[in-house]
Amino acid sequence: MTQLIEPRANLPVERHLAGNADWHVTEYICRAGPEDRAFEERHHGFSISVVLEGTFTYRTGKERALLHPGAFLFGNHGSCFECGHDHSRGDRCIAFHFEPEFFAEIAASAGCGARYTFKTAMLTVAKAVTPVVSQIEALAIGPQVARIEDVVVELAETVIGHTSGHKISSPTVSTREERRLADVLQHIETHASELIDLAALAAIAGVSRYHFLRIFRRVTGMTPYQYLLSVRMRRAALRLATTTEPVSAIAFDAGFGDLSTFNKQFRSVFGATPSAYRGRS
Repeated sequence: MTQLIEPRANLPVERHLAGNADWHVTEYICRAGPEDRAFEERHHGFSISVVLEGTFTYRTGKERALLHPGAFLFGNHGSCFECGHDHSRGDRCIAFHFEPEFFAEIAASAGCGARYTFKTAMLTVAKAVTPVVSQIEALAIGPQVARIEDVVVELAETVIGHTSGHKISSPTVSTREERRLADVLQHIETHASELIDLAALAAIAGVSRYHFLRIFRRVTGMTPYQYLLSVRMRRAALRLATTTEPVSAIAFDAGFGDLSTFNKQFRSVFGATPSAYRGRS
């Protein structure tokens, strides 16, 4: 569900994509031009924004930058900033906002310390973050909450590591955490066709959402969303091969909300449409 907030004067239109107590993602569409006065605001929490369309100037403290498509804009908690369109009209961005405590946890895991702040206002288009940009653009088209959580964490880790020069090391998983993760995996297997909340999985593991994502990837080699998707795909493939049930019924029973999403995901995994896969089987 998205929420559209109408602009005041030259302020951007905001579209809420997803979020929870630790983070939220918003798409901003601005139509201001050179004749409009630059607007000033203050960052609440930390933010990482990617510019998808247009150019604009961004000033914070003594630093001024010209933002352009593919570039990242950074905001530190409590800092003031100013955006203006001196040279063109309009832009579109997706901003990831992090609560200070959650950002501090990610920064500490990156080896930067819990008090880490961005030392620069922007990051130009970089090879290290280009794959993440493509994922972010897809979010604006069809936001999926489970997938967004994966992208949020990946984005924060990638950008903090790139701007600080530190590499986030893989966490050590204790015996207790292994036992709890086994409970999580069993829970996913049992409830794969249902909506599964990341916070609920983290509660089963007895750790924070961020730490849960890290140790889950360490143990399984994939994110919880990817693991859930693999379970659904295996079950759907089995039913396609062994029954004559309609593809739509199999898709909905597997936990997919619409047939087009199921067909797209199935083809990406098996290299064929569900009907073609059934024919081969």
